[in-house]
Amino acid sequence: MAPSLSLTKELLVFLGKSVLVLLESLLFTLILVPRKKVAGEIVLITGAGSGLGRLLALRFAHLGSVLVLWDISQEGNEETRKMAQEAGAAGAYAYTCDCSRKEDVYRVADQVKKEVGDVSILINNAGIVTGRKFLDCPDKLIEKSFDVNFKAHLWTYKAFLPAMIANDHGHLVCISSAAGLTGISGLADYCAGKFAAYGFAEAVLLETIANKQKGIKTTIVCPFFIKTGMFEGCASRFSYMLPILEPEYAVKKIVDAILKEQVYLYMPRFIYIMVFLKSFLPHKMGMLLAEFLGALNFMDGFTGPKKKD
Repeated sequence: MAPSLSLTKELLVFLGKSVLVLLESLLFTLILVPRKKVAGEIVLITGAGSGLGRLLALRFAHLGSVLVLWDISQEGNEETRKMAQEAGAAGAYAYTCDCSRKEDVYRVADQVKKEVGDVSILINNAGIVTGRKFLDCPDKLIEKSFDVNFKAHLWTYKAFLPAMIANDHGHLVCISSAAGLTGISGLADYCAGKFAAYGFAEAVLLETIANKQKGIKTTIVCPFFIKTGMFEGCASRFSYMLPILEPEYAVKKIVDAILKEQVYLYMPRFIYIMVFLKSFLPHKMGMLLAEFLGALNFMDGFTGPKKKD
């Protein structure tokens, strides 16, 4: 077949499939999308000892999942385990793990496989915020930030993805950030880690598609600041467009996205508009918009998580 005819055929097939995909998406928007069942699924959540991780654990507990809870805080993680058990989890197991350390991740992962089984839903939620300007942030703190916010994703995927591939069943959930979509003043190291986590999760998604591993799903979550204490003191100039999100709302949206096997979730919806505008506005106009929205000063009042007495 001549190259031009082959290309024409490929183009027609592409256009036909595109129409079908658009119609399918429209249909799913207009009707209730069937949700996956997660009762009995082994769900691993990093950073489960408090905040968003704890609320995610309780949500999956209500759905009857088996929970594997990782956190660097043994006390907080054990408290989450008890709460999850009381909330109806099919099983709840707490493991103390420093996700910034590759050796720790691999060691605890092996323990989980032996004691609980193959993880089928992996939620990389653990994160830290330094809240310092780049030149004011010590090298060790920058490295720690990158280790937790990004590199931990590498090691957990290495540990648990092979079994998902073997079983042709699994769901990879990356809790990135709106700071993984656009730079934010005062969050250079955090943005770097979250950009990396987003790109990594998206690249692995494409690998699974290329390898025709249809049973493995991916959800990438990019929320604006959430009221978990991590961004204590931060403020949004226009709260109706960019509100500091309530944790319960964020968790409901995240779990809904997982159950619907939704690939991308940005919160609030204005983030979608912001990313779209960023892609084509002239740089100077983009900076004017950022200044108007107060994006250059989000971190001015940052105090960080309050220490427990």
